Amino acid sequence: MTFGVPDSAGVPAGIASDTLTVPYNDLEAARALFAEVGSEIAAFIIEPVAGNMGVVLPRPGYLEGLRTLTREAGALLIFDEVITGFRLALGGAQERYGIQPDLTTLGKIIGGGLPVGAYGGRAEIMDRIAPEGPVYQAGTLSGTPLAVTAGQAALDALVREPPYAALERLGATLAEGLLAGARERGVPLVVNRVGSMLTGFFTAAPVSDYSSAKLSDTARYARFHLAMLERGIYLAPSQFEAAFVSTAHSGSDLDRTLSAAREALRDL
Repeated sequence: MTFGVPDSAGVPAGIASDTLTVPYNDLEAARALFAEVGSEIAAFIIEPVAGNMGVVLPRPGYLEGLRTLTREAGALLIFDEVITGFRLALGGAQERYGIQPDLTTLGKIIGGGLPVGAYGGRAEIMDRIAPEGPVYQAGTLSGTPLAVTAGQAALDALVREPPYAALERLGATLAEGLLAGARERGVPLVVNRVGSMLTGFFTAAPVSDYSSAKLSDTARYARFHLAMLERGIYLAPSQFEAAFVSTAHSGSDLDRTLSAAREALRDL
């Protein structure tokens, strides 16, 4: 692999030239790609639930189809669970959807919010990593005691008192309340949610991929964001971000948020 000058997105040309992309949720596009160059594909990397274009859920059969395609081609299926890991279930999105990838990546959630990352997968793959195997991997924050201790404490808490039923209720309450408020005000809004993750897209059409997400009215979202900020509710400044509820949120927190949202939607 050769590394060249980064393009406008900051991706080195050598990496871009070795990367193929297909639209999220388009299993036929993935099938066509594997039919054309499947023997050359080393790995298929995906967020099982997209969070970086706003929350977009996988269509029924999509992840299962990718698992079949990669297995038949001898390619690795890699789940990026930096956002979904421990958030949708103790076993992440792969537990929730019943799909076992070959490798999984996780971010600061595995360190209790402190800066750390991790990856893991099938034993025969992990056995290739030093000191067991020939692939060397290290980093400044690898195994940082503070982050690892915080992560262990967080995992112990999740096992001891699983929060997922409560998070499901909180997430559903927030999503349904936002939709009801938008209907009352005649504002087009689609809310995609799974567990505690959700995004409200200012559009009337379903959002199932990046193309449909881009149809959202970003100017309206910007006004909504400012109106919510003025009422003391801090949302992500971009239409294409995920929102999360947590066990720190109470019913009164959600009531206050939804009351502010109804006022903000009225102002729109």
